[in-house]
Amino acid sequence: MFTPPAAYTLVATDLDGTLLRSDDTVSPRSRAALARAASAGAQHLIVTGRPVPGIRALLADLGYTGLVVCGQGAQVYDAGSARMLSSVALDRELADAALGKIEAEVGQVFAAVDQDGIDGRTLIEPGYRMPHPSLPAQRAGRRADLWAAPVIKVLIRHPELTDDELAATARRAVGELASVTMAGPGTVELAPYGVDKGTGISRAAGLLGRDLAGAVAFGDMPNDLPMFLRTGHRVAMGNAHAELRAAADEITLSNEDDGVAVVLERLFA
Repeated sequence: MFTPPAAYTLVATDLDGTLLRSDDTVSPRSRAALARAASAGAQHLIVTGRPVPGIRALLADLGYTGLVVCGQGAQVYDAGSARMLSSVALDRELADAALGKIEAEVGQVFAAVDQDGIDGRTLIEPGYRMPHPSLPAQRAGRRADLWAAPVIKVLIRHPELTDDELAATARRAVGELASVTMAGPGTVELAPYGVDKGTGISRAAGLLGRDLAGAVAFGDMPNDLPMFLRTGHRVAMGNAHAELRAAADEITLSNEDDGVAVVLERLFA
């Protein structure tokens, strides 16, 4: 049976499907609950699959000045100083080879990449459709153009396979060329091998001097599982994928119903 610590010192939240509502906003109730946790001494840590350029406007709106784990754990960014503290790039030759192995199994896939750096671009090849239309992206003329600059991850879509089917097949096909995860509807991703939200949150917690045993983590998709495995208390959203629900200590309400706030209000009553 899970025994909670006397006090939580870290609140780790995913963004899409977790802290964010479907309109990419954080509700007043969730903002108030995070402020309550902060007043009790708990540090808020955002842990997201989005790259740094895709969240800077949101961080400014939240007034967030702490560390952020971005790009499925590949990046640790200091929002207060606008500095990248660490970043792990995905070898572009390995990424291209991984795509070839996947297509040998399932036929043509459509790909996009998130470039490295605080000003990196998201490039999409012809046929790829962004799962979040609000996120900025630029079209590439052909796949070879995706590799013009260092990248932290590759996003893939298949015209017929479900996300679960594509992720499972990709994982078998690429082996140790890359880490494969599912981050949301229509979002199967390839990251540097061995890099995930678990490695990212461990790096950030070390920089903050916080023990992950005293962390409560919130998530909704399988890409949050490595973070769950390293944190003290794991909370799956009501809208979470079955794989994450099975690994959770508790299940809260959905992101649309302020599920994060409901738990924080109880823990920091």
